[in-house]
Amino acid sequence: MQKLLKLLLVTLLFCFYTFTSPVKAADTTNGEQLFKVHCAGCHMNGGNIVRRGKNLHKKALKKYGMDSLEAVESITANGKNNMSAYKDRLSVQEIQDVAAYVLEQAEKGWR
Repeated sequence: MQKLLKLLLVTLLFCFYTFTSPVKAADTTNGEQLFKVHCAGCHMNGGNIVRRGKNLHKKALKKYGMDSLEAVESITANGKNNMSAYKDRLSVQEIQDVAAYVLEQAEKGWR
């Protein structure tokens, strides 16, 4: 009986934790603000002032394998070549917000 009660308690705690602590969804409004502050200097309107072909438009993102949230989050956090890393300046949630904003804008053609 005690084992059953312990199992029930563990199950209830797991369910409570799982359903009351959801991962926050990306906030593209926040992503837009962060992009303006941290990214627009090099990526105005989805462009790239350093390497024109490696921009944030849908075609280029797809060509370079950067057309997923995971890929955009990774390069935003860790940087690559001339791209600075932002993991020490932005939180994980902020990086997710920026990535979601970038992909949303790429879908819209940066309009």
